[in-house]
Amino acid sequence: MAEQKSIFLTLSGRTNAGKSTLLNALIGEKIASVSSKPQTTRTRITGILTQDQIQYVFIDTPGLHKPKNKLSGHMLKTAEDSTSEADAVLYVIDCTKQLHEQDETMLRNLAQKKIACVILLNKIDLMQDKSRMMPFMLKLENQYHPYAIIPVSASQKDGLNQILQVAGELAQPSVHFFPDDKFTDQPERVLAAEMIREKLLRLLNEEVPHGIAVTIEKMQERQDKDLLDISAVIYCERDSHKGIVIGKNGAMLKKIASSARHDLENFFEIQVNLQCFVKVKQDWRNKETLIRSFGLSE
Repeated sequence: MAEQKSIFLTLSGRTNAGKSTLLNALIGEKIASVSSKPQTTRTRITGILTQDQIQYVFIDTPGLHKPKNKLSGHMLKTAEDSTSEADAVLYVIDCTKQLHEQDETMLRNLAQKKIACVILLNKIDLMQDKSRMMPFMLKLENQYHPYAIIPVSASQKDGLNQILQVAGELAQPSVHFFPDDKFTDQPERVLAAEMIREKLLRLLNEEVPHGIAVTIEKMQERQDKDLLDISAVIYCERDSHKGIVIGKNGAMLKKIASSARHDLENFFEIQVNLQCFVKVKQDWRNKETLIRSFGLSE
């Protein structure tokens, strides 16, 4: 029988580089919120994939950004700390954009600390001038000496096998830390809250979603029928934001709940009765007690 191996891989990179989309594609399950808005991921999200004798444990982290409040400060610390705790780092770069100063700083730090780094050039399907790819890869190779550079498209699921092949080369003999059929360590309530928050991110305007948190107050399957009751509270920072979330005659809240219910039913494979309530917690992103109570600090 082949020897068991494990590897912990941190997904790192700038906001909107496509880390969460990549995590979901690698795992084959939607465990991380995905939207076009920056700073969608707020905490570490663990995805687990076991193939043959190798267990891959992927840690998705908040995107690198400039902190604007206490919450984003926590997010940045989580992202930075996670790179030093893993066996290797999958550093995701949006190849349709110029390399950012934060990318250069992080890649330089990884090289100096001799942390195994695999650079993933994401969104190659959107790159119009493919002739730029080879010079860009040579520049990254010469400056940062990564273990490997792999062009990928997370949205098209292109390059996933190459990622797993390279990660498998870095895996070390070890017992598997999670059951082989497990794909995340996230509690079901956290997964449900994230599915609802993703709909808020997708359906609301630019500013409101960043001031929103979602908690699950109740999640219980009925004894007399195949029905899962979920009660969620959406927290906003301002009364005006509460009005936007609810919408005229409750139309927006109904739209959010209906869209989230669809995802919840697909994920949990059961009919869902979802009730959403909206409350205001003024300036909660700058209040440590509330950040902790929402499970957004480590």
